[in-house]
Amino acid sequence: MRESTQPSHLPVMFAQVLEGLRVLGNGRYLDGTFGRGGHARGVLDRLGPDGRLLVMDKDPEAIATAHALFGADARVAVYRGSFADLAHWDETAAGLDGVLLDLGVSSPQLDVAERGFSFAKDAAGHAHGPGLGESAANWLARADEREIADVLWKYGEEKLSRKIARTIVARRDDTPLLRTAQLAELIASVVGRGDSKIHPATRSFQAIRIFINRELEDLERGLAAAHDRLKPGGRLAVISFHSLEDRIVKQFIARHAKAPPGNRRMPVEVAFTPTLADVSGALRAESSETAVNPRARSAVLRVAEKLAAQERP
Repeated sequence: MRESTQPSHLPVMFAQVLEGLRVLGNGRYLDGTFGRGGHARGVLDRLGPDGRLLVMDKDPEAIATAHALFGADARVAVYRGSFADLAHWDETAAGLDGVLLDLGVSSPQLDVAERGFSFAKDAAGHAHGPGLGESAANWLARADEREIADVLWKYGEEKLSRKIARTIVARRDDTPLLRTAQLAELIASVVGRGDSKIHPATRSFQAIRIFINRELEDLERGLAAAHDRLKPGGRLAVISFHSLEDRIVKQFIARHAKAPPGNRRMPVEVAFTPTLADVSGALRAESSETAVNPRARSAVLRVAEKLAAQERP
């Protein structure tokens, strides 16, 4: 039986994203985090015969889904790679009318235990995916206590980072941490379960994922590349699920939209020319969406528009 080509997850903030991108029928748009195609389908539905949709993802399963969904559509081009390298794709050289980056892990990635994203389902390795670099298990086996603690604090804001790191190092020689359930249980034994509905390993798993996948570094590179490739009037829409990610996006937009604060120590004021306009500020999912898709609760959408030269003072 042929697999359904319908998106298998709920695209977060679908209506707000499409409104923010302001899709033109003959425009050229890039979805840099294709996932399972929910947002991309919405963009494609609004494109005319002369429109163009470029989709990227570093996950081979996502790329396979993209080919299954849109492989027969001449308006669509598919590329396997990180959105951090979007400027290396020749298809982007003509300029873009919109760029979408959805920084959340897609539902299928969370739901498949072998992908190693979820502590709720046991799996081996807890890596991002095939061919995508060192696994978390390998890193945890070799990293020293200080490095592990720094990662848990910097990327997960885990208050017990040092105690967790100390416990990991103490136990790994006798019992290597090869499965997600092992790691989750170890962290829970340190943090304690308490009354919170949130699993005690949440912050640590999030931190390790962000670090292993170099997600913050990729985000900074991807934002810069998107800025360079956007045409005047083009829109950048970014959905973040973590405060560190959202801070990077917020600061990036502000850095290109607003002059930096004056410095009395500088003898000459440095001229500033904005290249972006902050269109939306921080947008959040409606209560009707979070009721049916709890993963949308932590989503923050920010939209910016590339300014034309005549719009710059």
